[in-house]
Amino acid sequence: MAAGWQTCLRRTLVVLAGAAVVVLVVPVWTAHAQSVTVLAEVASVDQVLTNIRTWIMGILALLATVFLTIGGVRRVMAGGDPGEHEKAKDCFKAAAIGYSLAALAPLVVSVLKGIVGA
Repeated sequence: MAAGWQTCLRRTLVVLAGAAVVVLVVPVWTAHAQSVTVLAEVASVDQVLTNIRTWIMGILALLATVFLTIGGVRRVMAGGDPGEHEKAKDCFKAAAIGYSLAALAPLVVSVLKGIVGA
């Protein structure tokens, strides 16, 4: 009986953590979406590529933060279960890859600038 109660508590906490992430991300997302029309009015290819880099870095950092949060919740809620610890490690690895890709976004944009000739 106690195991069922713990499972229910874990699921509830995971759902609450997910809801907290959504509550924190959606206002930022909508606030940023209002400036999209301003970003569309650019004078040069260089500005377009800079905007692409900014978007790529933001999306990757957001996804990496979500994976880091999920991994942390899984790690805390694992309760000694080795399978959950492995899943948490996988989430941490995915977050590290996401942050690494976000850091490499300027390199991708500089390659695009070289191809386009900007």
